Amino acid sequence: MKIVAFGASTSSTSINKALASYAAHLIEGADVIVLDLNSYKVPLFSEDKEKEIGQADDAKTFLADIAQADALVISFAEHNGSYSAAYKNLFDWATRIERNVFANKPAVYLSTSPGPGGAQSVLAAARGSAQFFGADVQSSISVPNFYENFDLEAGAFKNQDIAEQINQAVSKL
Repeated sequence: MKIVAFGASTSSTSINKALASYAAHLIEGADVIVLDLNSYKVPLFSEDKEKEIGQADDAKTFLADIAQADALVISFAEHNGSYSAAYKNLFDWATRIERNVFANKPAVYLSTSPGPGGAQSVLAAARGSAQFFGADVQSSISVPNFYENFDLEAGAFKNQDIAEQINQAVSKL
């Protein structure tokens, strides 16, 4: 099984990328590809820019990278209660090429933040729109207080309850 995972953030120290990678690697025998959103350079989306350049090449690459997956693990970063601007921009370009961005693939949706909210707002938005963009969401989990619950050096959860929830979520893939 080929799993494509990514954190919907461009931070070089993205906790959402760390969470997505961790979760994807729990799937025994899976071939895991972790995408870095910094690899996709697209201009700020507007209809005027789209008329000028057509389809953004890196949005096509993003879609091709997703297409190679059997399943997806995505962790959504929350910026002021919504998607990160970089992810939303890439996603907007991708939907102009193929509205069914996630190609009806099974997915686990995650979110985390340093605080107690665990990026629940953006996760709710992502879940609410998933059906319109071809994501077959099998499970979703919001992880609060990331740094208190996850040991970045060890690459593992300190909180065993959350670790078990993540394990159960990815087992549905």
